[in-house]
Amino acid sequence: MLVSPQAERNWQSLASVLEDVLEEQSHRQLFALELGSGTGQHIIRFAQKMPFVTWQPSDIKEESRDSIKAYIAATNAKTVLQPVHLDASEPWEKWASLSVNSCDVIVAINLLQYSSFKTAQGVFTGAAHVLKQNGLLIIYGVFAINGTITPSSNEQLDEEIKKLNPEWGLPDIDVLRQVAFGNGLRLERIVEMEEYYKCLIFRKF
Repeated sequence: MLVSPQAERNWQSLASVLEDVLEEQSHRQLFALELGSGTGQHIIRFAQKMPFVTWQPSDIKEESRDSIKAYIAATNAKTVLQPVHLDASEPWEKWASLSVNSCDVIVAINLLQYSSFKTAQGVFTGAAHVLKQNGLLIIYGVFAINGTITPSSNEQLDEEIKKLNPEWGLPDIDVLRQVAFGNGLRLERIVEMEEYYKCLIFRKF
């Protein structure tokens, strides 16, 4: 089982946001897809806090999928499905056989800053197809706003990420808002989180 110290630090605040936005639908069983599930720590914690959601983890890395499987086995999680390979940059038809209007929620945690713009576009295009009407796309991370990155620690983070891959870096909220709107998703809420992180909550209209 892989361990992410950051996931251990932020899962509670993320779970609180999810519980808040999903509370009005907690009377029925929901289906949620997580893009780039990483170690699996988040999705296991979310499943423990929100038993009314069936969770589908996904990741492009085999080592991450193996870690998720280990967490599922160790915690005997009943509402977490086995992880699938999913590359958000690919056409949605290749999204692990997910059907149109099959998801109530899609969650992407710290994915977009480590993704190309093509992948970011793919997230919104895919969400437009697999989300149900009024379904939610929740993106957590660090962002630029109107072309500006603040504070300096976030500028340094952006530079460090770009050294790993020049196509990566902090996405701009205004650009994401436009891409989302072009795919039938509206930015409904921005939740300020710890250490300049934010949760962007998009709804399919």
